[in-house]
Amino acid sequence: MDFLLHLLIFAMCFYLLWLCYQLSRPFFLNKPGSNRPAATLPPGPPPLPVIGNLLSLGRLPHRSLHRLSLTYGPILKLSLGRITTVVVSSPSLARVILQTYDSCFSNRFVPDSLTSLHHHRLGLSFMPISPLFKTLRKIYSTQMFSSRKLDDNEHLRTEQVRQLVQDVASCARDGQAVNVGEVFFRTTLNLLSNTVFSVDVEGSECGSRIGELKELVANIMTEAGSPNIADYFPALKRWDPQGRKRRMEAYFVRMFDIFDEMMEKRMEEREKKGGRGKKDVLEMLLDICQDDDEDAVDLVLIKHMFLDVFAAGTDTTSSTLEWAMMELLCSPEKLHNVQSELRDTINRGNLVEESDLPRLPYLKAVIKETFRLHPPVPLLLPRIAGEEKLVGEYAIPKGVQVLVNVWGMGRDPRVWGENAGEFIPERFLESQVDVRGQDFELLPFGAGRRICPGMPLAIRMVHLMLGSLLRNFDWKFEEGINRENIDMDERFGITVQKAQPLKAVPSAVAA
Repeated sequence: MDFLLHLLIFAMCFYLLWLCYQLSRPFFLNKPGSNRPAATLPPGPPPLPVIGNLLSLGRLPHRSLHRLSLTYGPILKLSLGRITTVVVSSPSLARVILQTYDSCFSNRFVPDSLTSLHHHRLGLSFMPISPLFKTLRKIYSTQMFSSRKLDDNEHLRTEQVRQLVQDVASCARDGQAVNVGEVFFRTTLNLLSNTVFSVDVEGSECGSRIGELKELVANIMTEAGSPNIADYFPALKRWDPQGRKRRMEAYFVRMFDIFDEMMEKRMEEREKKGGRGKKDVLEMLLDICQDDDEDAVDLVLIKHMFLDVFAAGTDTTSSTLEWAMMELLCSPEKLHNVQSELRDTINRGNLVEESDLPRLPYLKAVIKETFRLHPPVPLLLPRIAGEEKLVGEYAIPKGVQVLVNVWGMGRDPRVWGENAGEFIPERFLESQVDVRGQDFELLPFGAGRRICPGMPLAIRMVHLMLGSLLRNFDWKFEEGINRENIDMDERFGITVQKAQPLKAVPSAVAA
């Protein structure tokens, strides 16, 4: 409502200016005096004066854009205020954007709120392709999320999943419903804080401060994913009419205060010990910072790296797991199938371990099917065309925002058949389609050089957490709720979450 009110006010104010502008503006992106013909642009709905197609986005843009693609085709053009946007909704066109012309479409279209404290230049998610980007990407892939590093830290994941099972067991003994998204979020946050700082969210002096991260991460993801009129009318950025950038800066400052406290405490410990201490991400980055002759990595950059890790890593993982539980509770036969596999493979009372995953094909199929129907970032992160390129039979001019609707691709009957909207994990039992960015019909983590760097950790965590809870507990909806009346509504942001949190009642299995 806040966004629509601002939109209507500015539309009325700019209407007369728009009329004058329309009489003088050149046709789309062709410059006056150009000898070449106008580019063949993708089709799309006719825009309204001033606001363009903004109203076409609706409350859930990924769904609205999918419906538009059914009318205008798998590549369409929208005028979102003053920003021209192209949306692609097919695996073949996604491959062109994310692989064939990856270098052209690798830079981000940056929301104004994320320019706070220059995060768009220092955080990997929105940083332009540059030598610094390559340096950070190498640190993520070889120092933080490599197979060897993840194997070394397996005990951390095991301990956090064990704590998750114990917490749920306590609820089962008391007959209490579990807020599924909440417990998954807390477990993921605990894991990341242990991996980065060797500190748990609860139970320590530093951990009590880290507990603030939960609120801050939720606020950051909501703010970044909410419509901002300054993004669609760039001339308004200096005034920040909805206050999103100001609020985001306040959240960033609070996050950085926590990180500063952690880093200062660690550096004091290092001075006392005369060198390295704990084997965690913070220690590794401080070593790189100290040893880096070119000063590519400094303390400010480390804080922006941590901001990306915590903001992106917690929300996406917990949202995926909550949707998986929701789909299984609504499909008792599928729930029985995956629990039977787990209980035939894993002994009673045991956790699912990473070495067990090759023997759990149905569990892996459940996760893939959840990623297909509920990709954590349904439109991926926005890209910008670095130069004009031909995609399919249409031109995408330089400077245009490009969105890849992986949510719509996951429900396309031309790809997945007439039952594309149904939760059917069996479709992946005989399929070699994977989620690691090589199969363009299933891209929950993106693809190309901008693929999510935390993907290896996320894949391990979702299987361990979901598998362990399904192995050790039976589940049902809380009283008064069933699959016919459960609220499946979504809340749109950078990630798409359930509008109403899922609450389910666990009971310990007898065998």
